[in-house]
Amino acid sequence: MIAQTEKLKDKTNEELLELYQESKRLDIKQELVMRYLYIVKTIASQMRGVYAGSLQMEDIINEGVIAIMKGIDRYDPERDNKFETFISRRIRGMIIDLVRKNDWMPRDFRKQVRLMEETRLKMGSDATDEEIAEHIGMDVKKYRKIQSMSVIMNVLSLDMLVDDEEEHQSLQISSKDLSSQPEKAFLREESRQILAEAVSSLKEKEQMVISLYYVEELNMGQIAGILGVSEPRISQIHSNAIRRLKAYMSNYI
Repeated sequence: MIAQTEKLKDKTNEELLELYQESKRLDIKQELVMRYLYIVKTIASQMRGVYAGSLQMEDIINEGVIAIMKGIDRYDPERDNKFETFISRRIRGMIIDLVRKNDWMPRDFRKQVRLMEETRLKMGSDATDEEIAEHIGMDVKKYRKIQSMSVIMNVLSLDMLVDDEEEHQSLQISSKDLSSQPEKAFLREESRQILAEAVSSLKEKEQMVISLYYVEELNMGQIAGILGVSEPRISQIHSNAIRRLKAYMSNYI
């Protein structure tokens, strides 16, 4: 049994996936789960802002392990993308579903975000959150909560655009340290350069908000203090900047 386990460790992730589809052996599945656990931990860290008010990271990791186990059974290499991309999207979806079940995200979230954005366009950029919330008949606290969630979803979507570009290059991802793979490092750097170009295309205030939020890691309140505007206004600038970045990256891809 020990020798058999050692043989599994010598195989690549792709070889193990193929072998599991043929044999359905539990030991192969367990080995695959351990190899892909890093994806759950990475996404759990990236999406901490989505679930922090209702779930613990330990809960996400536990559910993520179950998602990997189910994903291994459902994965079809001829129909789906690479397993890493396939399972990453399932884990992101799992986290959002968990948040919904904990009543943190409204079921009609996208519809409400669309209504908020359309109303802001009609009323103009000078309209306050209070004015927009009153116009659409929504409590201002709920309005700001949905607005914050929309920002997080936009950031995640932008992140997935970069992931998709890397997937498009047909990269071979192994269980080893990704930074040791020169091809992976080069393409990731290329994606970052395109993102840097996208940032440089933003308006000056949008660039400043993006820099303070993601580079200096300041929160919206701190940025509002630096720029001398309200926190909701900073949130609005941030949302607009993320939308512009997504559009730029989409054109590039």
